[in-house]
Amino acid sequence: MKANRITLVTLAAADLPALAAFYAALGWQAEETLPKTVFFDLGGMKLALYDRAALAADLGRDPGALGTGAMTLAQNFPDRDAVDAAFASALKAGATPCAAPAQVFWGGYSGTWADPEGHVWEYAHNPFWPLDPDGRLA
Repeated sequence: MKANRITLVTLAAADLPALAAFYAALGWQAEETLPKTVFFDLGGMKLALYDRAALAADLGRDPGALGTGAMTLAQNFPDRDAVDAAFASALKAGATPCAAPAQVFWGGYSGTWADPEGHVWEYAHNPFWPLDPDGRLA
């Protein structure tokens, strides 16, 4: 089994129903909804939204110690227009813009936004990383 892999990313949710509704407004479809967790299938891995207090208890940490924004999640798109369209859709769904899409120093095009609970996403076009028809890195 490869060591370089991620099977699950979990985001803490202070208001799980509201955060799940935000991702639904982005067009994401929940695979499974439980009382304290919502799972989204990402084609080989999963994203979970997990009640913040329950996650803190599972981790043996204070809920206040679970920060956000110290990392980014990212989606790549086939071109700049697709980045712009997805970015606009995220803002329409309730995201807060961090940095508008723009040309970046490494030759790509990228913008960032935060979900209603502060989890930061990057939407990017990387001309050096082609995508397959499902949007996965080829």
